[in-house]
Amino acid sequence: MDVVSSPFSVKETTGNLKVKDIGHFLLQDIAFLSGGRGKDNAWIITFPENCNFKCIPEEVIKKVLTYLTLIARENGSDLRFTIIVDRRLDTWSSLKISLQKISASFPGNLHLVLVLRPTSFLQRTFTDIGFRFSQEDFMLKLPVVMLSSVSDLLTYIEDKQLTPELGGTLQYCHSEWIVFRNAIENFALTVKEMAQVLQSFGTELAETELPDDIPSIEEILEIRTERYHLLKNEIMTVTKQGKILLANLQLPAAEGAMSSSLEHRHPMCGDWQTVNKLLIQVYDMETAFDGFWEKHQLKMEQYLQLWRFEQDFQKLLVEIEHLLKQQSELGDVTGNIIQVKHKIKKLESLDEKSEALLTKTRCVILHGHQLAANHHYALDLICQRCNELRYLSDVLVNEIKSKRIQLNRTLKMHKLLQQARQCCDEGECLLANQETERFQTKEDALKALEDIKNFIESSLPFINYDAESLEYEFDVFLSPELKIQMQTVQLKLENIRSMFENHQMGFVKQTQKHVRSIQFIVPGPENASRSKHVGIGYSFFQACKLFLKGKKTWRQNQNSTKDDETLDCQKSSCGPSSSLDSDNGLDILKNHVLNELIQTEKVYVQELFTVLLGYRAEMDNPDMFPLMPPLLRNTKDILFGNMAEIYEFHNNIFMNSLENCFDAPEKVGPCFLERKDDFQMYAKYCQNKPRSEVIWKKYSECAFFQECQRKLNHRLGLDSYLLKPVQRITKYQLLLKELLKYSQDCEGSAQLKEAFDTMLDLLKSVNDSMHQIAINGYIGNLNELGKMIIQGGFSVWTGHRKGPTKMKDFARFKPMQRHLFLYEKAIIFCKRRVESREDADRYPSYSFKHFLNMDEVGITEYVKSDNRKFEIWHGGKEEVYIVQAKSVDVKMLWLKEIRSLLLKQQELITVKKRKQQVTELGNISPQHNDEDGCSTWISYFDEATLSSSM
Repeated sequence: MDVVSSPFSVKETTGNLKVKDIGHFLLQDIAFLSGGRGKDNAWIITFPENCNFKCIPEEVIKKVLTYLTLIARENGSDLRFTIIVDRRLDTWSSLKISLQKISASFPGNLHLVLVLRPTSFLQRTFTDIGFRFSQEDFMLKLPVVMLSSVSDLLTYIEDKQLTPELGGTLQYCHSEWIVFRNAIENFALTVKEMAQVLQSFGTELAETELPDDIPSIEEILEIRTERYHLLKNEIMTVTKQGKILLANLQLPAAEGAMSSSLEHRHPMCGDWQTVNKLLIQVYDMETAFDGFWEKHQLKMEQYLQLWRFEQDFQKLLVEIEHLLKQQSELGDVTGNIIQVKHKIKKLESLDEKSEALLTKTRCVILHGHQLAANHHYALDLICQRCNELRYLSDVLVNEIKSKRIQLNRTLKMHKLLQQARQCCDEGECLLANQETERFQTKEDALKALEDIKNFIESSLPFINYDAESLEYEFDVFLSPELKIQMQTVQLKLENIRSMFENHQMGFVKQTQKHVRSIQFIVPGPENASRSKHVGIGYSFFQACKLFLKGKKTWRQNQNSTKDDETLDCQKSSCGPSSSLDSDNGLDILKNHVLNELIQTEKVYVQELFTVLLGYRAEMDNPDMFPLMPPLLRNTKDILFGNMAEIYEFHNNIFMNSLENCFDAPEKVGPCFLERKDDFQMYAKYCQNKPRSEVIWKKYSECAFFQECQRKLNHRLGLDSYLLKPVQRITKYQLLLKELLKYSQDCEGSAQLKEAFDTMLDLLKSVNDSMHQIAINGYIGNLNELGKMIIQGGFSVWTGHRKGPTKMKDFARFKPMQRHLFLYEKAIIFCKRRVESREDADRYPSYSFKHFLNMDEVGITEYVKSDNRKFEIWHGGKEEVYIVQAKSVDVKMLWLKEIRSLLLKQQELITVKKRKQQVTELGNISPQHNDEDGCSTWISYFDEATLSSSM
């Protein structure tokens, strides 16, 4: 901070000369400033009677006079001086020497010199004669007036402006004046040192980096508060000293008239004004310091509050995520009824913990609202944290509620199955007790028929239940094991139902004929399958038969495909190997890379075909619907993205073009360049990849995907094959780089290099697009900002350079972490969201924060204290952003790109102005061609000079 512009600065008094430096000279009675004024308002400096004056060096006299004139300048704007030289007891020779030394040493505007000449007869005569002959010399240098007596002084100066020894009434004590001047200057020095201490303290507070832990922050705040109170006490002590000094210099206002006060204390009036000014400066300095400390203390306390709030937030975040993880582990509904009941009990325990945690969460959110209501400087961050806590609380409540419903329904299903099995057991027991020999009479048959009828009525909900509707009701929550149990119970219920029907028919016939006993036949599974009541079991076994039938066809196709690939590989690998003896080493390596490019392309296309046929097409197969959750059926466009479009391009166009390059490697570069626009479809695929992974993570364990993987005989899951397009687009530039390495100075190498650069640009474009679509909160179309040049993360400090530095800008805190996006027309500042997802590093998310138009952007390439920093300023440095890169190389890359954009803009502005000037020249009338043409070309020259200087 600059001392002059600081609110704690103090005005210098008496320049570089101090009483302590020339005090011993002042005590020699060389001259004194009594405070009196002449009739023309000129300051009066008196040279008292001093017999040793002629022995005093001119340098000493000059220092004394310089000090006295500086005091006069501090107390008034009129800088004229009147000198009274008292030499009544001296000689003419001494008087002459005194006048010569005064003339040579006086530094100010000398208005008049009044000399009280020697009073003895002889010396007076010598003086009259000597002055008469030397009058012209003296008058040229000094306006000298010789006075015979003290009474003659009253003609020029009033008596109340003269000291008693000169016949006046102005009270003055030279030794007392020296003591007061010494006290005043010491007080001024103390005030100045105090201002410097306060300024140093403010600078220290502003530039010290704050720690990242609460105990250290509390310790720093305590230390700074203690220092503030110590400095405050020092200021109060200085103020007390100044008031005491001012009281000693105070002009009396109640003792007599104004003339009386001037007679007694007029010499001290100027000193009183000086001390009063210093006290006013101390007061202003104290007010500024208190205001600065109040704002700084508020900032520190808010910083500490923010850290405590953030600590509570992070603690709650960990606890909520822990509970979410625990409840997700209860999502597996497999197991028997005892295990399900155990999970419900654990869920109830989690629910109790969540209630206590939600109470803490509400307290933290309330604390955040209180901070926001008190106008906390980090209002946006606090509101964001509160919203995150609300969201996570809602997620936790909804997940536990959903899990409770899921487990309760699963428990209900287990109870239904248990009751159904019990019903079957009771039915079998009833049928076993109804032996045929006991029903020889009609009454026995009617009794048995009545028992069967009663049992059927009591077991009607189980015997006649609709398995398909039951499965639909519990579809989201049923595990494969539970479905198998349902199928088993259904078959058993159908058998029991069929047995009861046969029994009923037998008993009815017996009651009608009364002839013979009935032989009952218990139907086997094949009879049950032919029953008109077809349920889950039939559908499941029919699906298995269809699957086994299709599996044979699929494996035959797979084997034939693998045989074709092996044959192609053998043929292609035999080509280069048969020419090893004739080709040189580079050609062999080049052919090897080219062969790898073509063969991996074939494998890639085949893998895409396998995924599309074995997974995507199967999602439309009705026979596979039972294995698919309902919500999965309509997500194939998101799950697979535009993979079908990529497959069509590679299978129908690109692979054929690559195969044509096998005998002509120089065609590889044009092959890529001619289809560079088609590769943009990979950007669409990559942008859809995060949405695809969300669906995969949600349904990856479902039976459909496992069945498809089993049919395809894949060792890896679908997610590995969904990653193939991303891996393939990155593989191209590596293969082209290797091919270029062995094709130097060969035909087509230039186009191969261009193809390599094109694929690198494609990867950068895809990567930038992935970051761009992750920007949230920007109002407008990002595509209107032009091409994205570069993007990356930085540490950013903000500042305002327009106008003087304000007190509130003294306190600096930690830098903001920002992700910058440089477009052709703007710079976008974003904040990277901190998310706990597993793919947060691969698929980041950004919140829009600030926008700078490139038309008003400037840069400062070097910032003190760190060579990784540079400045981006906007609007004539009204807004300044100090940006710190991760390395010097990153900084230089960004500066290069920004400079390039600014130079292009300047060129466009210059060209536009030239066109306007040419248009104006064409519209000028003939009579004004010379004059206006000259001014136009001068303006053009100035503009060209300006552009070259930039």
